Amino acid sequence: MSTSTKDKSWVLVTGASSGFGVEFAKQYAAQGRSLILVARTLSKLESLAAQLRKEFDVDVIVEQVDLSAVTAVKDLHQRLRERNILVDVLINNAGHGLQGPFLDHSLDHSLAMIDLDIASLTAMTRLFAEDMRARRKGHILMVASLLSYQGVKNFAVYSAAKAYVLRFSDALHRELKGDGVVVTALCPGMSDTGFAAEAKQELTPVLRRIMMQPQPVVRAGIQALQAGRMSVVPGFGNKAMAVLTWATPRWLHQSIMAAVMGN
Repeated sequence: MSTSTKDKSWVLVTGASSGFGVEFAKQYAAQGRSLILVARTLSKLESLAAQLRKEFDVDVIVEQVDLSAVTAVKDLHQRLRERNILVDVLINNAGHGLQGPFLDHSLDHSLAMIDLDIASLTAMTRLFAEDMRARRKGHILMVASLLSYQGVKNFAVYSAAKAYVLRFSDALHRELKGDGVVVTALCPGMSDTGFAAEAKQELTPVLRRIMMQPQPVVRAGIQALQAGRMSVVPGFGNKAMAVLTWATPRWLHQSIMAAVMGN
């Protein structure tokens, strides 16, 4: 199958080598969509690409990119444009989290999180949304977090970064709607993606009980994007926590969330 036909529409998934990224790739491949998989770990990307090509007979492009560098985001966008590859669906999934007191982590670690979770996501959105607006067609899914609804002890930078993602997405949902571009925020709670281990997060009994598998989370995100919704919080328990945040003063719901998170 050709991977350079400009008449195709492509789904670009960042952070595609693990967690939600792998599941997004699988579910879109099951729809017969052509895929661009972006992450830092080339071996994992190539393995996933081979699996998807074999199982679903779809085109898959692998792009090894360190998205924490905005120059790398610009280079990726330029490479795809030069190949006349049109991105119809952008899944801004790449992100990094770390649990622990803010002052116990190095400044470099905190800034690296901001570079990936905020700066890179903003650059990806700006470049590809401009192309979508020119075609008056496109879809962008921002992977935020349930933690985006409040500041969370021992997740200070991460919860603040995801709050940016959610509010940025909310604003663009309205800005770009008239241009034919759908922007949706996915706000998952604790999910079995390997994120907790990477973030060195201790799982409390409550978190273990409410932990979701990635399949229904990703399915909810794709369905919300296709339906043109502003945002979605998958899972009854997570929805209840979001409602609690809206309905209670900050001191109360932050205390509850701190207990839930084991802080």
